[in-house]
Amino acid sequence: MANYKVSSIFIFFMLMLVCSNMSCVADEKQENNSSQKIPFGDPFIVLHEGKYYAYGTHGTDGIEVYVSDDLHTWRGPVGVKNGLALHKDDVWANRWFWAPEIYFVNGKFYMYYSADEHICVATSDSPLGPFTQKVKKSMIENEKAIDNSLFIDGDGTPYLFFDRFNDGLNIWVAELEENLLEIKPGTMHKCINVSQEWEEVWPRVNEGPFVIKRNGKYFMTYSANSYESPFYGIGLATADKITGPWEKYENNPVWQKPGDLVGVGHSAFFTDKEGNLCIVFHAHNSKENIHPRNMYISTVTFEEVNGEEIIKIDENFFAPVLVED
Repeated sequence: MANYKVSSIFIFFMLMLVCSNMSCVADEKQENNSSQKIPFGDPFIVLHEGKYYAYGTHGTDGIEVYVSDDLHTWRGPVGVKNGLALHKDDVWANRWFWAPEIYFVNGKFYMYYSADEHICVATSDSPLGPFTQKVKKSMIENEKAIDNSLFIDGDGTPYLFFDRFNDGLNIWVAELEENLLEIKPGTMHKCINVSQEWEEVWPRVNEGPFVIKRNGKYFMTYSANSYESPFYGIGLATADKITGPWEKYENNPVWQKPGDLVGVGHSAFFTDKEGNLCIVFHAHNSKENIHPRNMYISTVTFEEVNGEEIIKIDENFFAPVLVED
C-alpha cells in the first residue's frame, strides 16, 4: 500500500512536470510566433517593379527595410547597410528614427521620416538605400515636428503633412519646393487638433496623417491618443481644399481595437499588385506588452453613410510574417 502511494505521488509529480514543460513549450512557441511578425511601428509599404518594400520604426541606428513578393511573407532586413536602408552616419541626427515614408518621384526615391523629433528627408537611387542627405539638416530646424507624409496633388503641387508640437500634437500641411526637399516659406496651414471625445483618453495627440484624393475630395486618416494607449486608433477627416477646412467624421474612430488587437494606428495606404487599395498599420505586441509593435495589413473600400462617403477598413486583417531565405 505504501509503495502504491509513493508510485502515485511520483506519477502525479511526473505528469505535472510534463504538463509544465508542455506549457513552457507552448508559451515559447507563442513567443516565437509573435517574434516572426514584422516588428514595425509606424509601418509603410511601397510597391516597386513587382516587389513590396516595408519600412518602419524599429532600428536604433536608422531605418530597416524588408521585401516581399506577396505581402504575406517577408525577408529582411535587407537594406544595404546592415539591413538598414537609412543609416545615421549618412543623415542629420543620430537617434530616434521614426515613421519613414518612401516615394518614387522622377526616377528617385525620397524618404520622409523623423529623427530626434524633427522632420527630415533623404534620397536614394534604390528602395534598399542608402538614403542620404547632401546637406545634413532637418526640414524645420527651429522646432520639433514628426510624422511627415508627402502628397502630390493632381496639378503636380507637392505638399507635406506633419505633426507640430504646439498645443500637444496637431497636424499641419505646407507646400514643398519643387526639389521636394524644402518647405516653401509662408505656406503652413493647420489641419486638425484634438477635438473629439474619443481622442481624449490620452490627451492632446493627433498624429500620423496620410492623405489620398478621391472624386475631388481629400481624405485624411490620422491617429489619436498616445501610441502607448490601448485606445490608440484611427480617425478620418475630409476637406474640399488641401489647406482645409478639414472636417472630422462624426462617428470616429473608424478603426480601434479590431479583433484581439489594441493600440492600432499610424496607418498608410498603398495599392497592391491586383489594384486593391490596402492599409498598413501597427498594433501593440499584445494586450499586456506594447513592444515590439507589429505590422498588420487590410484592404480598404469606400461606402456612403448618410450621404457622406467614408473609408471602410476590412476586418479581415492579417499579420505578415518573416521567413528565412
